[in-house]
Amino acid sequence: MNRVTVTIAERPFTLLAEGDAEFTQKVAGHLDGQIAQLLDGGKLSLLDACILAALNITEDYFKEQESSENLRRQLKEYLEESAKLKLELSEARREIFALKGKK
Repeated sequence: MNRVTVTIAERPFTLLAEGDAEFTQKVAGHLDGQIAQLLDGGKLSLLDACILAALNITEDYFKEQESSENLRRQLKEYLEESAKLKLELSEARREIFALKGKK
């Protein structure tokens, strides 16, 4: 575990991170940027900006999960189609070989 100090909404936080410290900094920077963007209008409290940032990031997360699942499903279909076409090709080759043998 790495101890990583990040700044979010102008507040320092020391986190224990299993992975790379740079990745943790990147994640915290993303959150900080989201909060700062929401606070720019000056109409939200810090708490409200944090909650909205969390909701926005969570929404993005679920959309990406759905997109990833769709890609997995599509890849599976392509692999199944590829296997079917390989089988058809193999059968066609056998037929060609059989026809050549009859000559």
